[in-house]
Order: sequence, then C-alpha cells, then structure tokens
Amino acid sequence: MEKAKPQDAVGVICFRGHEVLLIKRGKAPRKGDWSLPGGRVEAGESFETAALRELVEETGVTAKLGKKIATIDANFGDYHYMLHDYIAHYISGDVKAADDAIDAQFFAMDDIASLKMWPKTEEIVRQAWETRSTKC
Repeated sequence: MEKAKPQDAVGVICFRGHEVLLIKRGKAPRKGDWSLPGGRVEAGESFETAALRELVEETGVTAKLGKKIATIDANFGDYHYMLHDYIAHYISGDVKAADDAIDAQFFAMDDIASLKMWPKTEEIVRQAWETRSTKC
C-alpha cells in the first residue's frame, strides 16, 4: 500500500521587535502546545497567500511576509504535513486567538524555552531569529 502524500501547510514566524507571536493549538496534532500560527494550504492558494491568511485567521495580526526559512516533513501519526515556514514582521492588529488557536500572544525570545512546544518549532523560531535581518 502506498503511503499518503503529506498535506502542504504553512507556519508564520512573526516578529515584533524582540518578540515572536505564538498560538496555543486547540486541535490535534499537538493540541495544547504552543506553535506557529499557520495551517493547511487551500486548493489553488500559494504558500505565501496561505501564510498571511492563516496568520490573520488565528491571531488577528497582519504582517509583512519575508522569505521561506524552512520546509519540514512533519509526521505526527495520523497527521502528516509538509510545513513551509516563513519569517514575517508584525504590521498591525490586536492579538486575539481565533479559528484553531485557543490562545495567542507575543513572547520575548528569552522566554520561549520555557513553553511547551514541539522541539522542532523552537529550533525553527531560533533559526529565524538569527537570520531574520538577512532573510527579509
């Protein structure tokens, strides 16, 4: 039996000064974990359009999208995604959790190690932080 192809999904690493915007997941996979705002790419939608749409839907925030920083094959058992993660810089909006997010807020980069999140998410956020000035 052939394995199902992973679904394309996007994540947004949105910075505001020395802070990064994270959401607390309200649904599987990784329900209850802090994660990047994002979600599945809809049919006919570009990754960039999906990233900005998901950011607004889950957090109420608009941002200037930068370059893709990573593509990750994320297999969580029943959920298999090809995650396309983008750096972004906050433009406007009051942060408010919506859609699949049960919480959303900006965190100081110094505080992210204490949050419950997938280790790969923390790794990508730190990589984005280190390269944000050259990738946007």
